[in-house]
Amino acid sequence: MGKKNGVSYVCQSCGHSQGSWAGKCPSCGEWSTLQENLEVNSQVIQSGRSLKVQAVAEVAKNESKPRISSKDDQLDTVLGGGFVQGSVVLLAGQPGIGKSTILLQIAHDVAAQTPTLYVSGEESSHQVASRAERLGKLTSELKLASSTSTDDIAKTIASGEYKVVIVDSIQTVACSSIPSAPGSISQITNSTNMLTQAAKTHDTTLILVGHVTKEGNIAGPKLLEHSVDTVLQLDGDRYGGFKVLRSVKNRFGSTNEAAIYDMKEGGLVPVDNPSAALLEERQVTDGSVVLATMEGSRPLLVEIQALVNTTSYGYPKRAASGFDLNRLNLLVAMLERRTKLRLSDKDIYINVVGGIGVNEPAADLAICMSIASAAKGMQLKKNAVMFGELGLSGEVRHVPHIQKRVAEAKKLGFDAAIGPRTKTGEKQSFLTSVRDIREALNTFLEKD
Repeated sequence: MGKKNGVSYVCQSCGHSQGSWAGKCPSCGEWSTLQENLEVNSQVIQSGRSLKVQAVAEVAKNESKPRISSKDDQLDTVLGGGFVQGSVVLLAGQPGIGKSTILLQIAHDVAAQTPTLYVSGEESSHQVASRAERLGKLTSELKLASSTSTDDIAKTIASGEYKVVIVDSIQTVACSSIPSAPGSISQITNSTNMLTQAAKTHDTTLILVGHVTKEGNIAGPKLLEHSVDTVLQLDGDRYGGFKVLRSVKNRFGSTNEAAIYDMKEGGLVPVDNPSAALLEERQVTDGSVVLATMEGSRPLLVEIQALVNTTSYGYPKRAASGFDLNRLNLLVAMLERRTKLRLSDKDIYINVVGGIGVNEPAADLAICMSIASAAKGMQLKKNAVMFGELGLSGEVRHVPHIQKRVAEAKKLGFDAAIGPRTKTGEKQSFLTSVRDIREALNTFLEKD
């Protein structure tokens, strides 16, 4: 028999569902995450028909279609070669980071190739047109609409008139059959399903904008990320510095790529040589070390700055900008145990210059060298870059893409690279290998 209409409460963190509201989720233990979800009336289908099956090679041969280029080489690389026709892409990021800006630029370039519609639920068409004029992206080929009705947007997609549709944003649209407010779990879930079905049925590329919570997670149920084909995350400092576009999920390509942009008056501009821009104003001093990190498959040189002061309080402070604070505390504890540095009464501050977030373990060696350099007032003996993962015993471990990091350092005029030994064991004149953090400190630090 059919399921009756009812209300359930779904946890936004873990997806647990129950019949009554509670302040704390009994499944994951998070507070204030249970939100109302209207259960739509459904019926059990008593009859059906056999599915039409095909060989996978036959489907691939008959259904392969060219991708839609965004006219941005970096973005196309992140997407795996461009937008797949009939795919659903979710773009998320902090408020003011530049989501609407980059989408308007994409819409302008894509509209020159295929019919494109930009639907805004947050702004009027006049406001979107004003931004397009400010960015120099006015074109008669791009069509605009302002609507918060999921039904109207789905009907427009179903017309087949547009091959690319951008909806800004999924948190502002609502289905007429759902009585809850826009942005609720039931509205986000049902709106996404309705728009996705319309896009898949009519082979339309759908791009959705998603908001994020104060913790940096995509707002709404986790089902939202599972429902789409690709999830793009735009990170960076909203007030300056570079913006990094990463692929968190991609059914049609790699998730190891990243695009780097700089916000200019004309919008977000791809940065072809971010390493040179990040190191342009660097001053060689104690506490300053250059890290050779990776953003996807491209090498990137960033400056790591450390400041070490004797604490004025009983408990020393640790702070990090662009680096994980828990990882910093672990590295400081390892330095105290494995070297002669005494940091238990020191305030330690770490800054990754340029607003770039560094998450890979290969930053460990550069972080520890910058802390030691600042604590002792010493500089590197060589004009060198550093990379390498550190274990709790202080050993320097292997990291991937060593040759790419070394090549980037050579290109920017550095004299050497300091890092782990290569797995092949071959000697390199440019790369100086170190076994542990003590050897690195004793060999490469000197007084000013």
